[in-house]
Amino acid sequence: MSTYTYSAGPGMLPTEVMQEIQQHLLTFEYEGVSIIETSHRSASFERVVDSLELRLRRLMHIPENYAVLWLQGGATLQFSMIPMNLRKRNRFAYVDTGIWSKKAMEDAKHFGEVDVIHPLVDATGKMSFESSLVQEVDYLHVTLNNTIEGTRFTHIPEIDVPLIADASSNILAEQIDVERFGVIYAGAQKNIGPAGLTVVIIRRDLIQSLELPSYLQYVSHVDTLFNTPSTFSMYVAERVLKWVEDRGGVEAMERLNHQKSDKVYSYLEESTCFSPIVSGECRSLTNIPFTTGDQEMDRRFERYALERGLLELGGHRSVGGLRASLYNAMPLEGAERLVDVMRAFEEETNVSHQNI
Repeated sequence: MSTYTYSAGPGMLPTEVMQEIQQHLLTFEYEGVSIIETSHRSASFERVVDSLELRLRRLMHIPENYAVLWLQGGATLQFSMIPMNLRKRNRFAYVDTGIWSKKAMEDAKHFGEVDVIHPLVDATGKMSFESSLVQEVDYLHVTLNNTIEGTRFTHIPEIDVPLIADASSNILAEQIDVERFGVIYAGAQKNIGPAGLTVVIIRRDLIQSLELPSYLQYVSHVDTLFNTPSTFSMYVAERVLKWVEDRGGVEAMERLNHQKSDKVYSYLEESTCFSPIVSGECRSLTNIPFTTGDQEMDRRFERYALERGLLELGGHRSVGGLRASLYNAMPLEGAERLVDVMRAFEEETNVSHQNI
């Protein structure tokens, strides 16, 4: 029986990548040492770093006027580094779409005034915001995909200030027009690799030298390894990016992710036992919250699925219910298997109710 994990993060890694990692845990290239023992200043690891950046630039069509930084501290550290590094007026705008955007804006308040912009949802369920509300601020911050709530932006209006995006749960899962943004940042542990690595894609004209601790300045990390990075995470990320390239790039991943999410959403729409929590165009491709409408029934299904090899289907502790995360490494078979198990649970539940 195949096992699938629907965790919101860390997410699944491709099987082919994990098999390659096994080999390199003992000997990496011709060094005679493990990848986790390889110096970050060695020629072999320098090739990993160069390849990692080159692959990401190709996959996301990142132009040369953007720097690619590989940092630690998770996307959470960026909640502080962004206002620290980009402040001029000491006033920032944040679109409030859920828990992670709230956490980002709370940290920004340590460095200036925060204008909170509430999103608009039209009749089709498309999420947007009123661009005229963005005035006299250093930047506007959006969370492109809301991992907990299961919503995403499909349209962002044009604005006159740098646009900052938390893309932690949709980077490489769908196409992003990099040149629309001043900064795109993402934790690696959903679509890029293991936890412990964060990517920051920043337009070079936004990088400035400031009176900040050296690690916390973006300028310290441009075109260099400022300190010992998360070498193992960077190595795995480079292998994952190769895997994405070999399968047709982000365009192919986006098509596959639509197939996977469509299968799950279609079943949820027709089910008499389960229902989706989000409707309309703002539904996430990668994070699908759903529920039976009964807390105990939700937990029963979670146990039922676990017995059948489907892991981590519990909803976030703040919202409850159930949630399936379908990141890039989740094969189509994983979405199909989830639907099969939900359907079997529904049939068994209906039979038991009829026998009462």
